[in-house]
Amino acid sequence: MASIGAVVAAPTFNKDVEPVLRKHCQSCHRPGEAGPMSFITYKETRPFSAAIRQAVSTGKMPPWHADSKHGQFINERKLSAAEIATITDWAQAGAPEGKSKDLQPPAQWASGWTIGKPDVVIDMGADYKVPASGTIDYTYFVVPTNFTEDKWVEKIEVRPGDGARPVVHHIVLLARPKGSSYMAKAKQGEAYVPLASNRPPERKPDVGVGVLEGAGIDGYMEMVAVYVPGGDAYVTKPGQARLIPANSDLVFQMHYTANGKETMDRSLVGMVFAKEPPKERVVNTFVSNRNLVIPPQEGNHKVVARAKVHEDVKLQAFFPHMHLRGKAMEYRLIYPTGESQLLLTVPKYDFNWQMTYELAKPVVVPKGTEIEVSAWYDNSPNNKYNPDPTQTVYWGDQSWEEMLAGFADFVIPVDMKPGRISPKRAAR
Repeated sequence: MASIGAVVAAPTFNKDVEPVLRKHCQSCHRPGEAGPMSFITYKETRPFSAAIRQAVSTGKMPPWHADSKHGQFINERKLSAAEIATITDWAQAGAPEGKSKDLQPPAQWASGWTIGKPDVVIDMGADYKVPASGTIDYTYFVVPTNFTEDKWVEKIEVRPGDGARPVVHHIVLLARPKGSSYMAKAKQGEAYVPLASNRPPERKPDVGVGVLEGAGIDGYMEMVAVYVPGGDAYVTKPGQARLIPANSDLVFQMHYTANGKETMDRSLVGMVFAKEPPKERVVNTFVSNRNLVIPPQEGNHKVVARAKVHEDVKLQAFFPHMHLRGKAMEYRLIYPTGESQLLLTVPKYDFNWQMTYELAKPVVVPKGTEIEVSAWYDNSPNNKYNPDPTQTVYWGDQSWEEMLAGFADFVIPVDMKPGRISPKRAAR
């Protein structure tokens, strides 16, 4: 039995800290991924020991912005109290390396992919030179899939081209069915920038207006994957898959941000196909309010979007999206009975860490239920990311404009047309 007052050995990197980093951090903090530094080896990690301690003790890392009081999520990014103590004690003890025999063999991360080896890889069909400076409009690239039959996809991952990650703000990947008029003027193998529509001189804000978009509801395209820094690949549950129809095209919506260095990009997508026909189809939609108007100097401006579901469906995941003035967002169901259920609240939205929240158990959404997405914006000088607190802000693609887009994954029968979820796109 240890004597009273015996000194407890400090944690070491090789024995205690590396397993924690492997479990929670190395998926991003390794060469070629979103983390700005690698935490694979002791030599790489040691210089950042104090910063790591600060980040985990304050809850800044790993990033997770959902309030734990509402909803249970299978992809929750949180360290246990014991894991936080291990890292804190290690850093305070001078970040000792420990014995080499205590170090596990390096984790075998898939090179270039988090979904394993894809069954097919398709790039955006052209190299694109991102300028060193200036504003870059959303740029689109259309490429054929050459799929001669419908493809059911259980894993899909979009990635910037080699060396282009610093200038790729986000990528939205859309599947465009044969015959669709979406981006009809875009030519394969060429960058396409649609003409911007002129904003009306005045728009009256309506905090209740809502539209359910995407998932083929519009009849011309479906969002099948997104890349954002620190985000996850799109992976369905057993027995589920996303559909990419035969003879469809892929549309890469590229949001580039100049960073002072001219950069070449050729982004790409990898897919893993389902090995057997799925029992359920996963489709992505988003509740939007394009009539948002955010007054200048407002520090807590609320905008609401609502959309009604016209078929029984299941709700499986959320992906809140706003821009630099985004402050908080929550998702709520309002049932036909008038009862409501709060499913997700993100009290501290972070534009630099946009993430998907996957419910541990899908929620059944009966026909006639409304999905209500509430968003709060900080257009005041207190928001250090605010481009200009003196401006009235409207919906727009660029980061100095705003969006209210509450993305959600629905689960439907494989024989249901997604358009049945919301047959009318007109605002309430």
